[in-house]
Amino acid sequence: MFSLFRRTPSGHPLVRQDDPGTFRVRVRTRGHGEVVEFRFTKAAHIGADDGGGYLFRKPVISPGHFDRGELVVRFDSRYRVTGTETEGVDFIPVAEWKD
Repeated sequence: MFSLFRRTPSGHPLVRQDDPGTFRVRVRTRGHGEVVEFRFTKAAHIGADDGGGYLFRKPVISPGHFDRGELVVRFDSRYRVTGTETEGVDFIPVAEWKD
């Protein structure tokens, strides 16, 4: 019951921070509703953005039906999530994840 009010460590309802350098998101494709999860790290997957922050951009191709999309997660200079964008997919809020 109280998990409804618990915030994710990253401070953003769509991005879960597993540890100080690792983040996780889940998206649902608009075509067939397939769930695809992405795990990404500061060291290997997040790049510098022109505005002084950081950016994770990833094309999405679902494994079952090959639905296509793209997701973007923007961070400030301290790796706090400042925004999310999608095309062809929808983020699944962390509160709705069933691990």
